[in-house]
Amino acid sequence: MPELPEVEVTRITLAERLRGGRVQSARLGKPLRWPLGCAPEALAGLQVGELQRRGKYLWMPLAGPARRGGLLLHLGMSGSLNLADAPPPAGVHDHFELRTDRGTLRLTDPRRFGAVVWSDGLDAAPASTLLARLGPEPFDPALTPESFHRALHARRCNVKAALLGGELIVGAGNIYVSEALFLAGIDPRARCDRISRPRAEKLLAALRQTLARAIALGGSTLRDFRDAHGMSGAFQDQAHVYGREGDGCTRCSGTVRRIVQGQRSTFFCPGCQRR
Repeated sequence: MPELPEVEVTRITLAERLRGGRVQSARLGKPLRWPLGCAPEALAGLQVGELQRRGKYLWMPLAGPARRGGLLLHLGMSGSLNLADAPPPAGVHDHFELRTDRGTLRLTDPRRFGAVVWSDGLDAAPASTLLARLGPEPFDPALTPESFHRALHARRCNVKAALLGGELIVGAGNIYVSEALFLAGIDPRARCDRISRPRAEKLLAALRQTLARAIALGGSTLRDFRDAHGMSGAFQDQAHVYGREGDGCTRCSGTVRRIVQGQRSTFFCPGCQRR
């Protein structure tokens, strides 16, 4: 599933080229998770603004003389966006296409859990409704070690589940949470309300370090993800614990274990990571 790093990489690879472009036409394929919310032809003539990201959503502002708003895009479980000057004919998994004078943007999504939704603004429905429950952005200065620790202590579940929930911090997916917990030396089964203030600070720093490194490496590609230029991510090739069950720990003499938490695989080193 594309997580925050993959979405941010997509934003970076699209933003400069699409900024200021003019929409020529839009095409819908098979239905996605939610309806577009406007007629595709209503997008023609609108100008593209600065692409933004909130959690795992992309916001594409669009404006014209008689219409202002934008498209909220989500890659779902298997989606990717590609921008090309002359794309091949749309395939069976190509479910949305926005033709602009800067190229054709196409959403490819084999499982169709992705979405492209019109909203009159980020503060208007449906965008405001979809974004309302998202936690703080990991790089937001307002997210301090103190506020992060308080949020942890309000929960009694295991720390892995809490981080994946997206209310403590947004966009930290399964791979990145496993890696950050390893860097912080925290067992993924540790209860949130038993994590001390210094360990919470170390975990927040590890989350930020992991996500920043993933963005720099183009995200992770386990199956479907490609950036807007068609390039795969490389983070998974440099993971310390994720996907390395039975391998030696990169930090101690222990062995990486795999357990299942909430139907998701968790990889950790019992020697390095303490409850």
